[in-house]
Amino acid sequence: MRIPDPLRELGIDAAVAWSIPLTTRFRRITRRDGVLLRGPQGWAEFSPFWDYDAPESAAWLRAAVADATTPRPAPLREQVEVNATIPVLAPALAHRIARVGGARTAKVKVADPTSTLAEDVARIEGVRDALGPGGRIRIDANAAWDLEQALHALPQLDAAADGLEYAEQPCAAIEDLAALRRALDIPIAADESVRRAEDPLRVARAEAADVLVMKVQPLGGVQRCLDLAAEAGLPVVISSAVETSIGLSAGIAAAAALPQLPYACGLATATLLTDDLVADPLHAVDGALPVRRPAPDSDLLTRHAASAELTRAWQDRLAACTAILTGTHEPSSTEVADFPS
Repeated sequence: MRIPDPLRELGIDAAVAWSIPLTTRFRRITRRDGVLLRGPQGWAEFSPFWDYDAPESAAWLRAAVADATTPRPAPLREQVEVNATIPVLAPALAHRIARVGGARTAKVKVADPTSTLAEDVARIEGVRDALGPGGRIRIDANAAWDLEQALHALPQLDAAADGLEYAEQPCAAIEDLAALRRALDIPIAADESVRRAEDPLRVARAEAADVLVMKVQPLGGVQRCLDLAAEAGLPVVISSAVETSIGLSAGIAAAAALPQLPYACGLATATLLTDDLVADPLHAVDGALPVRRPAPDSDLLTRHAASAELTRAWQDRLAACTAILTGTHEPSSTEVADFPS
């Protein structure tokens, strides 16, 4: 790929586009793709979803450039406890996935257009059976409900879980999240109200959440997440954006540097990909991930290289986001090798 000149001036000297199928449909997609960028600190991932426009995606590029060019904060722990992530699946398969990696916490996707409330209940019951009475279950509705729907669904899902650890982003509006906190004895976590908001801390000031979910790429980087967490004064869960192990390692670095980490983090998502870009992927063992920074494997980058058409699309996207990030309009580019030695 070509690197826009402003990125080269910031220290980025290599870029490669990739594409990997998912093991199952997740967030209504079946493949994950993006770009790896290399700087003096190592490789970083730039992989905004395609439904994000250039201004929103520019924050993802800011995160990748910062991760590739500036040192990560010193870790306060050697490993990070993680949850299992359960897509919209049949109860038996959800039961099986909940046990992978030894996690003691599971996040279950609910409120998908392809799933009824009864099916969501059954999925949670399957996960509860897999984890046993000591396991913790949280749900993620991705802002799919209005207030009335959430008030109807959450008590049923709470009963199926034998007590939810929390409900993540049940509604889109901050005012509705606040109303849910007042009406129900179920902790509320905010995700989209943090990562897709002009003011990521408005939800905290409105007392509309008990927990903040932070994702490194959408929020602009590891240090940005740590700064927001310090200002918010609420417990934080660091979660993934379904990245490869290159991107996940940045999330792990953020979680490892938080002064307090009372909840398992949503970073054990490498298993949602059919393969990875590193030879030793970041897969959970005994419910935890190690704090380390893996490097991409050249053979895997070749195997999962994006098509010519997709590479051009990422080239255009990288240029557009660079222009926004650096205040340029039509950045020129310099040709570089996809994976220089």
